[in-house]
Amino acid sequence: MFTKILLATDGSPDAGRALDLARDLALRDGARVIVVHAFEPVPGYLGDPVEGRVLARHISAGEQVADDAAATLKEAGANVVVEVLEGPAADAILKVADVRQCDLIVMGSRGHGTLASLFLGSVSHRVLARACVPVMVVKETKERAA
Repeated sequence: MFTKILLATDGSPDAGRALDLARDLALRDGARVIVVHAFEPVPGYLGDPVEGRVLARHISAGEQVADDAAATLKEAGANVVVEVLEGPAADAILKVADVRQCDLIVMGSRGHGTLASLFLGSVSHRVLARACVPVMVVKETKERAA
């Protein structure tokens, strides 16, 4: 049984499938879901006025993605908390999982091919390698993609 499930979302189709599974697990176990969206840091070299506007746009877009996922979970009756963070996604996910004492991380896979992920890496690979709790990485099914 899970008590706190971290759902990492970027609004992608794979993240949508992860949302479905996190919802089902949360409802089954009565678990709280912590919805996390992280965005890359805004470069400081942009200067204060531009940096502030870009940061505000990133926060707004991140809140929209996280709030959409949270709304779906709340409609189903799940207990939800939302966190939108600036920083490398894997680091943000792992930090929230640790601070909130989550016992499961659920996230989508970006679907890179083997060669591409070898060179580029991925958030899911970094989370899998460093997480201290179980991680469920979800790919969108072919039927759903069609």
